[in-house]
Amino acid sequence: MSKDKKMKLSLPAEEYVGQGNLACQGCGANLALRYVLKALGPKTVLCIPACCWAVIDGPFPQSCLSVSVYHCAFETAASTATGVKAGLDMVGETEMNVVAWAGDGGTLDIGIQALSGAAERNDDIIYICYDNEAYMNTGIQRSSGTPKGAWTTTTPVKFPKEQPKKDIDAIMAAHRIPYQATASIAYPEDLYRKMLKAKSIKGTRFFHIFAPCPTGWKSRPEDAVKLARMAVQNGLFPVFEVEHGEKFTLNIKLQNKKPVDDYLKLQGRFRHLKPADIEALQAEVDREWERVLKRAAGC
Repeated sequence: MSKDKKMKLSLPAEEYVGQGNLACQGCGANLALRYVLKALGPKTVLCIPACCWAVIDGPFPQSCLSVSVYHCAFETAASTATGVKAGLDMVGETEMNVVAWAGDGGTLDIGIQALSGAAERNDDIIYICYDNEAYMNTGIQRSSGTPKGAWTTTTPVKFPKEQPKKDIDAIMAAHRIPYQATASIAYPEDLYRKMLKAKSIKGTRFFHIFAPCPTGWKSRPEDAVKLARMAVQNGLFPVFEVEHGEKFTLNIKLQNKKPVDDYLKLQGRFRHLKPADIEALQAEVDREWERVLKRAAGC
């Protein structure tokens, strides 16, 4: 029996994401929102731009979600959430959690200007980026969250992505917002704890959640949680918190950091990589991990 099947969680039993929705098998974004809503509860408004979840939610007037949903334009998740929060405040509704829920394309690329504006103003919203590392809903196109070397329909095998993944976490830390965190669907209790913490904080809170996409990654649906765990254990996706852009806490420390090759082998999007490419990627991951450790140590 795998570790995934043995895992027992202490999260609340309440579900706010309906079964039988339109998510693909093994969808990491589906799991991510389930865990988030367990922490935030029914008094939540989700502002969802164009992304996988704009489809998963279901066609109007149906919805698989039992919280309020406001669908908005691709670039406006943060500004829409800001407007919803302002409107609720005007009518005296102060207990509602207003959440912008967007993918990596709608966050790192198309929506970054609205996100930066909201963060600079310290608007009282929670912004969550579920990161599946490409524009999955529109055909698996490259985003600036796509890792170096990965296949997408716009970075085919002969022309894989040459640039490293954009460091959105460093960008958000530079805004000195009250709270930000990274999380993984493989560590739901860590995500749940952080979301409860964010719920009690005023101002802009930013979450970056690693959410594998079996369809776009050319991986098996049953490997989604395994891949999310491997990405953390090999240092590709560090799990940490940052308060006011300065206080850095590394939540998952690695005693024996795993190599990246086993992680890459489980995904068809990396099948074209040669040994030299994997060695170069490993070296890059090692450098970035050392940078994380120095930041955790206050260096």
